[in-house]
Amino acid sequence: MKVIFDAAQKRHYPGFFLTSGARAPNPETPARADILLDAARAAGLTPEVPPDLGLAPAASIHTPEYLAFLDGIFARWQRIEGASEEVIPNIHPDRRGGGYPLSAVGQAGYHMTDTSCPIGAETFPAALRSAHAAAHAAHRVMEGEGAAYALCRPPGHHAFKDLAGGFCYLNNAAIAAQTLRASTPRVAILDVDVHHGNGTQGVFYDRADVLTVSLHADPSRFYPFFWGHGDERGEGTGLGYNFNLPLPRKTGDEGFLAALDRSLSRIASFCPGALVIALGLDAYEGDPFAGLSVTTPGFRRIGAKIGELGLPTVLTQEGGYVCDGLGGNLVAFLDGFGATHRVAPEGCR
Repeated sequence: MKVIFDAAQKRHYPGFFLTSGARAPNPETPARADILLDAARAAGLTPEVPPDLGLAPAASIHTPEYLAFLDGIFARWQRIEGASEEVIPNIHPDRRGGGYPLSAVGQAGYHMTDTSCPIGAETFPAALRSAHAAAHAAHRVMEGEGAAYALCRPPGHHAFKDLAGGFCYLNNAAIAAQTLRASTPRVAILDVDVHHGNGTQGVFYDRADVLTVSLHADPSRFYPFFWGHGDERGEGTGLGYNFNLPLPRKTGDEGFLAALDRSLSRIASFCPGALVIALGLDAYEGDPFAGLSVTTPGFRRIGAKIGELGLPTVLTQEGGYVCDGLGGNLVAFLDGFGATHRVAPEGCR
């Protein structure tokens, strides 16, 4: 298996974020990528730099209005007298239909759901390279590789079609799924991050060709709060194509694996031609966000269960923050996945 990554993705280096109203160092740091790349190598994966794919992968999911915002907002922000070093919104509309603001401050509020997605000089270039990693991993799978791991940093599953949020700017899992759609009529996305993949859900909520499934800490008292509840099933033609399994805080291996069994059963019922795993490692018992309590051996079991589906698979990296277990958790997941993953030549039956 290849690990797809470009060191340019590390140039995005957010300074801080607000948590419960307090300023704190932003945990989505370049060090995450170094740890994960070393772990991927330790698991036997071969590094590969993605080609420059331009705007096309991002434009397959995100609106041109939003991409223009990401491309130009930092330079515009710097022209504001007394502005912060990074673009951080201080206004959030209660609705987003109708008029579109002309000011940089208004557009920041329009396109950023929270204060944990600051935009610096290198944010958009790094996010584009992260999207290129996801798209290239999908191309590798479409060309016949059984699986490929896109080390996406910054991550993506909180990004909607025209909204950044939760450390995310471009939705890498959605981009991988849309790329895979060129080779198969149905793609499933399985999100195992501790936080609900609200952006991914939003992108595909009215579509029947991409099934979105998410296991995560119950959002009633946990980010992203407003999305990820069990009654969110999709809408329009997408009704029944979204499946959320919110878990009680501190759920450990057995509870997570039981929910995973339900997830895999739902995916099997969809009969997809390919799978995208939004691979969060922050369900770990020692992760700084402390939402769930999965162990390192638990990640090996999770990987093994997913591998048994036998689907062509793209893994896109989501959460998992700097702690003693981060690299070991990736190795465990990849070892478990690799031990069971054999693409069935007849495909879904």
